[in-house]
Amino acid sequence: QVQLVESGGGLVQAGGSLRLSCATSGRTLSYYVMAWFRQAPGKERAFVAGITWSRGTTDYADSVKGRFTISRDNAKNTVYLQMNSLKPEDTAVYYCAAGGSGTTWGHYRLAPSYDYWGQGTQVTVSS
Repeated sequence: QVQLVESGGGLVQAGGSLRLSCATSGRTLSYYVMAWFRQAPGKERAFVAGITWSRGTTDYADSVKGRFTISRDNAKNTVYLQMNSLKPEDTAVYYCAAGGSGTTWGHYRLAPSYDYWGQGTQVTVSS
């Protein structure tokens, strides 16, 4: 079975930085895309960033472009999300996800495209 465990969340001031990690086990590398989603209170789960294991191709939500960077270490089976210039509106629970059945980023921006999810890590950005 595949397991995903997020870490690195916490409380930071606006303008600060955090790096989230998603440690994976099982057959995670058999999935084409790893992604980060987030869910704020009262909102639905939304795509943040995605990356392919094979080529490292990335995709970002418009709201985080230029501020967040997704990366992966295939040898360590780990995916990262470097978050800079954090804003209060970035406050959410951040989830790591693994999927592999789609062919376009349009597909992988949708939560139902993913087969496995971590439990989430809380990120709170104060003003």
